[in-house]
Amino acid sequence: MQRYKLTIEYDGTPYVGWQRQNNGRSVQGAIEAAGKNFCGHALSVRGAGRTDAGVHAFGQVAHVDFEKAWSAETVRNAINSYLGQAGERVVILQAEAVDDEFDARFSATRRHYLYRIINRRVPLAIERNRALWVSKKLDADAMHEAAQRLIGRHDFTTFRSSHCQAKNPVRTLDRLDVRRTGDLIEIFATAQSFLHNQIRSFAGTLRMVGEGEWTADDVEAALEAKDRSACGPVAGPEGLYFMKVEYGSEES
Repeated sequence: MQRYKLTIEYDGTPYVGWQRQNNGRSVQGAIEAAGKNFCGHALSVRGAGRTDAGVHAFGQVAHVDFEKAWSAETVRNAINSYLGQAGERVVILQAEAVDDEFDARFSATRRHYLYRIINRRVPLAIERNRALWVSKKLDADAMHEAAQRLIGRHDFTTFRSSHCQAKNPVRTLDRLDVRRTGDLIEIFATAQSFLHNQIRSFAGTLRMVGEGEWTADDVEAALEAKDRSACGPVAGPEGLYFMKVEYGSEES
């Protein structure tokens, strides 16, 4: 058996999410089917994180075991060929042979996400399903100031889905920055791990700050409430991107 680390890019629009499910196409299922067509045996592809329906990735990472050792380039190109033939919106950016101790999920030390908001009066055409459209003018500086209240180690019960399966709501948030460039507002989030819907909950809450409905103090009070009902509206999945996973001593 040979294990490979896969770095994956995908457009999440047509998928029910990363995880294999019975109710539609998944990114995991697409890669497993393509891999099986290549090697001739069933595969189990394990990702560094699960993304919901409509969420995208520039740098999702997964691992997979093949019964035979192939060159990394052959693995990448063969899987991409079958993904292309199937019309999937998924590509393998890189394949790398790794030892059996590598685990895409449990070996990860930091995960990086991006949430994109297009803040303009007119609706989106090209960016539709690629960003959240907000027509009301947002104060990105106020959003950034409020975001800093969430940095550090906290109980993030307020900012996780009621269906979150994590046993512990405590996480350490390393980064939550908000930047504006023209009509584009970007929210950058970094942590070792995130709770279900945590970043989309942040984005929806910070949008309220940007619109002047909440202040930074309101965000801090919501955090301290440790109550899901204290959270702002959850932002849509279309603006969320899984950007990168770090392992070991890697630096962003």
